[in-house]
Amino acid sequence: MVYEGKVTGGVVVLAQGARLPEGTAVKVEPLEDETGPDDDSIYRVWELAGPTGIPDLALNLDHYLYGHPKVNHGRQ
Repeated sequence: MVYEGKVTGGVVVLAQGARLPEGTAVKVEPLEDETGPDDDSIYRVWELAGPTGIPDLALNLDHYLYGHPKVNHGRQ
């Protein structure tokens, strides 16, 4: 049998109050026509970001990525 539902708050809520026994193994497959650009991980890249511990990363990104000389711009 196939049950339909929607994700609400990160939990799949089955439509029309359908209930499955606790512990039932399920397979969830998103419907293609309900996905959109907001579902693409490129739009959620900030969720993967974390602290690097590199205080001048924005200023010297080319140094850290490509080995260019570091830029100081008057900072010590």
